[in-house]
Amino acid sequence: MDEKFIRLLKWGGMATLLIYWGFTLWSIYSNPWFSFFHNALSDLGGGRANSPWIYNYGLIIASPFLFLFSVFLIYYAENKLRTVGGAFILISSIFLAFIGVFHSGTRPHGFVSSYFFIQFFFGMLLWGIGAKGLERIPCISLFLAALLGAFLPWPSTALIEVYEIFIIAIFAVWIPLHKY
Repeated sequence: MDEKFIRLLKWGGMATLLIYWGFTLWSIYSNPWFSFFHNALSDLGGGRANSPWIYNYGLIIASPFLFLFSVFLIYYAENKLRTVGGAFILISSIFLAFIGVFHSGTRPHGFVSSYFFIQFFFGMLLWGIGAKGLERIPCISLFLAALLGAFLPWPSTALIEVYEIFIIAIFAVWIPLHKY
């Protein structure tokens, strides 16, 4: 593969975030009833939502960019552990699209939305464990912060989702700015 193209893929994580939040903010604007303190983000794509396609298409459109970011991680992996970590993040990109396909109110929604986060964070942990020296610390710390967040009492599902997405954002921004 062309080295310039691969290096461009490192920005896929940031593109994922920009696309996701762009569509999410549009969806929030279209649904004035939505509250970060009482809802889940997925409620924007469910039966009560005005134009639920906005939120769901945002997830589906953002997914290939996370896929490309994971290809970058796999390409630059120095060992098997990092390759597997990148592969887990690649799998999470598929689950991201599935959240939009199996929107709130459908039977598989809980599974696909949970597994998106589980796959991503486990991939991030493996990527960090496979790193050399101090490079391990950010990924393992982010994983521990995600794990801690899962056990804290949150007033709503949306707030824990935003917290966990923020952790993903830190990883997605740190990687391209790091050394690649």
